[in-house]
Amino acid sequence: MSGYKRMRRQHQKQLIALENRLKAEMDEHRLRLQKEVETHANNTYIELERLAKRHTVHTDKEIKAATAEEKRIQQQIIAQQKKELTTFVDNQKKEYRLCKDKIKEEMNEDPSTPKEEKQERLSRHKETVQRSQAEDEAHLLDQQRLVYDRSCRALKRRTLVKRHEFEQEQMREELNKKKTQKEMEQALMIRQDESTQELERRQLQTLQRLRVELILLQHQTELENQEEYNGRRQRELHRKHALEQRQQPRNLKMLEMQIKKQFQDTCKVQNKQYKALRNHQLEVSPKSEHKAILKSLKEEQTRKLAVLAEQYEQSINEMMASQAMRLEEEQERECQALKQQLQQEMELLDAYQSKTKAQTEAQHERELQMLEQKVSLRRAHLEQKIEEELDSLQKERTERIKQLFERQEREMDAFDAESARLGFGSLGSLDFPKEDDR
Repeated sequence: MSGYKRMRRQHQKQLIALENRLKAEMDEHRLRLQKEVETHANNTYIELERLAKRHTVHTDKEIKAATAEEKRIQQQIIAQQKKELTTFVDNQKKEYRLCKDKIKEEMNEDPSTPKEEKQERLSRHKETVQRSQAEDEAHLLDQQRLVYDRSCRALKRRTLVKRHEFEQEQMREELNKKKTQKEMEQALMIRQDESTQELERRQLQTLQRLRVELILLQHQTELENQEEYNGRRQRELHRKHALEQRQQPRNLKMLEMQIKKQFQDTCKVQNKQYKALRNHQLEVSPKSEHKAILKSLKEEQTRKLAVLAEQYEQSINEMMASQAMRLEEEQERECQALKQQLQQEMELLDAYQSKTKAQTEAQHERELQMLEQKVSLRRAHLEQKIEEELDSLQKERTERIKQLFERQEREMDAFDAESARLGFGSLGSLDFPKEDDR
């Protein structure tokens, strides 16, 4: 029993040591997974920060480019209008000279017209033409100012549209980046869950395999000890029987000596009885009959002693035969009893080991079912979490796009309303010279 207890303590220590090692391995595994999640979160934060900075830089570039584009187009419009004004003034001068020459020709055809009248007609014509040209030039300048203001306004509207498109593009890029990072995070979580499942199953298999090995070792040891115990009991019984066989002649000799002593004691009693009877017969019988009486008594005594000796000899033979048979039967009963006892003990051991094996198998089945239930429940929670995160991300995406479009629509409506208030009307169909047209 002390050996069994020591063996069980050793097995228990082995199981506890393995459980502690597996627990440390699982703790290390979870710590590694946590670091992976933290690293991914940090990388995601860095990526989004980098994207936000890049968007800020791009926005500044777009603003500068839009401002430069506005100035370039405005300068082109101013240069074009200056050119138109110069052409318009030159045409006016040319037209004035033609008209002046025509009037002079007409006045020269009538020589009777006084010189003062001619000068007066020329002066009136010059004044009329200059006034008309001044009005036309003022009208042209008004039209150019209107075109310039309308073009600047339309240019601002186009810049606003481009800024809105740029904001939409940046938001799509940011939202797509968040979605990609979230999908990468969820894929990481799924891979971690799968690796955790694999580790949990491998650890359970390792623990159950050691438990089975220890139980088989214990059962083998119990069986070997039982077989050794059976052999020892059988050898002890065999030695006992051999000793009894060796001691039987001495025991029989002692019994024989006891019977002989009884025979001798009986002979002594008969001798005393014979002497008493002889004395009595001699006393009551005549002396002449003494010889015949002594002879008769002697023969009777001899006959009785012979019969008694034969009886005792027969008793000795019967005793020896009986003792030999009784010893053989008793030893046979002991052998059968020991065999039956050892067989019952072996059956009890087999039943105990079968019960232990069945209990262990049932325990392993329960542990496997519990693990599968745990794995399934954890995976369901993970899938639910992933679905909720995707729904939340989609809601955020929809809400932010909605807010952006609503803000941009308000800005565009306010701009168009101000344009209408300023009298510019629709500005969406105006074309502007490109940079390559300069």
